[in-house]
Amino acid sequence: MRLQALGRAGAVASPPSPAAGRGMQASKKKSTEKPEPFYRLSMPKQKTSSEIINEARNVLRTLRTQRPFTPTEDQRKLFGSGSSRTLENRPPSVFSLHASSFDLAESRPVSGIRLSPLDHKPKLLTFAKDGNSSISLPKPPVDPEEVRKVSSARADFFRRTSQENFLPAKMFPPDQNEEKLDSEEPAMMNSLCRSNENCLAEQRAYTPFNNGKSQLIYNERISKSEREDILKGTAGKFLFQLRGESDQMKKLGTSSSCPRSMSWKRGLTGLEDDTRVNESEEEENFWHIKILPILRELENVEDNIENLCLACTKLHQALNEGNMFGKRFKRKSVLLKTLYKLVDIDSDPLCLKLAKIILSMKVNGKNLLSVCKLAFKICRNKKNDYIIQNDRLLDCLLEVLRTEDLQKNNEALLYCMGAVKCMSGNAVLLNEMVNKRAVEMLLQLMKQINSIRENDTHFSNLGHLLVQLTATLRNLADLPQARCQLICNGAVPELCVALEQHMNDTDVCTRIVRIFSKLSSYNDFCTALADCSRCYILFLALLNKHRKKQDLVVRIVFILGNLTAKNNQAREQFFEEKGSVNTLITLFQTYHKLDLNAEKWNHERGGEEKKNQKHPSEAEDVLIKLIRLLANLSIHPSVGAALAAAHHVVELLVTVLEYKSIDDCEELVINATATVNNLSYYKVRSSAIEDKKLHIAEMLLKLLMSNSMDGVVEAVRVFGNLSQYHEICDFIIKKKIYKFMIALLDAKNQDVCFSACGVLLNLTVDKNKRVLLKEEGGIGKLVDCLQDFGPADWQLACLICKTLWNYSENITSSVSCFGEDTDTLLVLLTSLLDAELSLDYSRDRDMGDQHKIYWETEFKPVAEKLLDRIQSLHSSQL
Repeated sequence: MRLQALGRAGAVASPPSPAAGRGMQASKKKSTEKPEPFYRLSMPKQKTSSEIINEARNVLRTLRTQRPFTPTEDQRKLFGSGSSRTLENRPPSVFSLHASSFDLAESRPVSGIRLSPLDHKPKLLTFAKDGNSSISLPKPPVDPEEVRKVSSARADFFRRTSQENFLPAKMFPPDQNEEKLDSEEPAMMNSLCRSNENCLAEQRAYTPFNNGKSQLIYNERISKSEREDILKGTAGKFLFQLRGESDQMKKLGTSSSCPRSMSWKRGLTGLEDDTRVNESEEEENFWHIKILPILRELENVEDNIENLCLACTKLHQALNEGNMFGKRFKRKSVLLKTLYKLVDIDSDPLCLKLAKIILSMKVNGKNLLSVCKLAFKICRNKKNDYIIQNDRLLDCLLEVLRTEDLQKNNEALLYCMGAVKCMSGNAVLLNEMVNKRAVEMLLQLMKQINSIRENDTHFSNLGHLLVQLTATLRNLADLPQARCQLICNGAVPELCVALEQHMNDTDVCTRIVRIFSKLSSYNDFCTALADCSRCYILFLALLNKHRKKQDLVVRIVFILGNLTAKNNQAREQFFEEKGSVNTLITLFQTYHKLDLNAEKWNHERGGEEKKNQKHPSEAEDVLIKLIRLLANLSIHPSVGAALAAAHHVVELLVTVLEYKSIDDCEELVINATATVNNLSYYKVRSSAIEDKKLHIAEMLLKLLMSNSMDGVVEAVRVFGNLSQYHEICDFIIKKKIYKFMIALLDAKNQDVCFSACGVLLNLTVDKNKRVLLKEEGGIGKLVDCLQDFGPADWQLACLICKTLWNYSENITSSVSCFGEDTDTLLVLLTSLLDAELSLDYSRDRDMGDQHKIYWETEFKPVAEKLLDRIQSLHSSQL
C-alpha cells in the first residue's frame, strides 16, 4: 500500500516544461508560416526559478518513505539491549532492596537553627520497687580527650541496650500525667497496645543496674498495683533522662522488637525525632489519635497484604488530613522507620503504597535514592501498570523531578526518571503525564542538564539521566497534545543543545534522533527544526562521527529527507553546508558495500533468507533514505542542476539499478529511478545523466518488464525526459518500447497516461516516427484518454493535443489522419473549449481558480489550433 500511495501521490514525468511554452508561442505565429511541432522552440527565453518550479510540477517530485522501525523492548530497563554502555559503566536495572537500604538518620529534617547548649546537667534516672534509687551522671570532663572517651562509652551503652531490646516502650495517652522526653538523643517512644475502645497501658517493670552492667529487664507480668506505684513515683516515669547531649549522639537510634511468634516480626519502635521542632498541642493530639493507631496496625507484619495496604491507604489519608507531608515534625523518624521495615515484605502493591508515602514525606540522601529505586522496581514490571494507574505515584515522582537538586541527587533522579519512563510505556499513564504537563517539566529538567558542561564531574552521570528523559519524551511525542507542548516550550533548541553536548554518547544521540524522526513527520515541527540554523551542521557531524551506527544514520537521513520534502530553503541550506554532498556519497558507498556483502552471503546460502525477508535490510533502508534525500534536494533548481552534473552521485544511482532487482527491494529501485528522473529534467553542461543515458535506458528496460506497476510507471517517467534525445528515441523504436507506451494508454490511470503520452509526444517530433502512432490503435486511445481525463486534468488534455498536433503536421486529409475518430475528436474538442461546459465552479474556490488557469493558459491555445486544423481539412473534403 505504501508503494502504491507513493505512485499516486507523486507527479509523473512529462516532456520538459519548454514544450508547454513552445506550444503557446507557436500559436502566435502567422497562419502563412509553416506550423512547427510544439516540441521545438527556436529561441527559448530564460525562465525564473519560480517559473521552473511551477512548470516542473509534474516532472520533479519529492519521495515518501516509512519512518525507521523502532522495536519495543521486551523488558523495561534503564538501558535497552542495544545500549553502548557496558554493564560496568552504567547503573543497574536490577538490584536488591531491603529495609537496611534506608537510613533513619538521613530521614530526619535538618534544622536550619544552631541550638544553644543547655544549662542543666545530664541525669540518669532509674528505679527499683521502692522508687528511691537514682544514679547521677558525672559532670562532663573539660579535657577533649576525656570528652571523646565519655561520648564513646555512651554510644556503646546505647548500642548494647538497643541490641538487647530493653525498651518496647508504651506511649501513654495524653490525659495521663506523663512527662515528655526532651533529649537530643533519640528518645524512646512507647509502643501502642490496642483494645476495643481505647489504649491501655502495657504491663512492665524495670530493675536497677546490676553488677555494673547497663541492663534493663522488661517484665510483662508486673502487677496492676506495682504499675500504679510506678506511675505515682517521681523517678518511675522514665528509665533515664539525658540533657544537653552532643550532636554526635543524634545519629544513634535504638530499635525495639518483641517477637510474638516464630515468624519474622518487628515491634513498633519507640523513637521520637530528636530535632527541635515546636509541636502544638493540636499536632500532638492528632499524632496520638490519628497516626499512632495506624502505625500499630502496620506493626503487625504477619497480617495479610491486603490489610497492610489498607492501613497504608489510611495512613496516607491521615497524613494528608494533618498536613504532615513534606513537613518537619517531631516523630517523623518514627513514622519512616516503621515504613522502611515493611519494604522487606515482597509485595509490589504494598511497596507501591510505601513508596508513595515515603516520597510524600520529602526524604533526602540515601533514603531518597532507595525510595526512587523502589518506585523503579515497581514500575519496571508491566503487570503493575494497573495498580499504578489507580494510585497517584506519578504525582510524587514528578514532584521529585521538579524540586530535587540535580547534582546532589542525580542518582536518585535517574531511578525516578527511569520509573517515569517505564510508566510512559502505558497508554493510560502516558495521557496522564500530558494532562499533568509533564512535557514542560521534563524540558525544564533538560535545560538544567544542558547547563552542566563536559568538564563537570557530574556530566557522565547526567548522561544516564538524559537517556531516561529523552526516551520518555519520545513516547510522549506519540500524542498530539504533547507534540504541541514540545513545540510551544522550545523543545527543538534544547534537544539540539543536548545532542551537541553529548555527541560522544550514542545512547543519548540515538534517543534524541528518534524524537526528531517521529516529530519530523509533522509540518509544524519541520518548520521549527528548519529554523534552528545549526541543525544541518549538527546532523552532518553526527553522520561523519557515527557512520557505521545504522540505527542513528538511517534516522538522521530520514529527518533530513523530511526537512527537504517541502522546504526549498532547507534544500539550499543543507546543500550549501561544507561537505554535505561528500558525506552523503561516503555513506552511500559504505552501505552499498554492506548490502553487496549481504547479497553475496545470502546467495551462498541459497537465497532462503532473502525470500523470507518482508522488510528492507538495514543497509537497504539506509540507501532508501539516502536516495530519497537526493531526490528531494534535486527539486531546488540550482541544487538539482549541480547534482545532475555530479558524476559520483549519478554513478551510485545507476549502480543500484544494475545490481538490485525490483524483486529484491522494490522501494530502493523505485526511489533510485525517481531520483534519476528528477536529475534528467535538468539540461546542464557535463550532465552525468546525458553521458549515461543509453546505459540508463537499458536498466529501465528491465524495470518495464517487471511485475511491479509502480516500477513500470517510474521507468516510463524517466523515458519521458530521456526521449528528448534522438539516441533514446531510436532505442525506444528498436526495442519496440513505443508499443508498450501505447498499451499503457488503456490503464485508465491519469498518471500512467500522462507518462506514456509524454514519451509518444517526443517520438512524434521525428517525422519518420509519427506513423508508429497509428499502430496498436494509438490515435483512438489518445482520444479516449482525452474524453476520460480531459475535464479533470487540463495538463494531460494539453499533452494529448500536442501529440495529435505533431502527428497531424502536413496532413492533407483529416480522415486519412485520424480515421474514424475524426468526428469524435471534433465534437470533443468543441465541447472542451466551451468554458461553461468545461469549467466546474462548484468545487473549492482555490482549486476552481487553478483549474481555470490551466484551462486558459495550457489547454485552450493548443486545442483551438488543433480544432482549427481538423475543421479546415474536414470541411474542404465535404
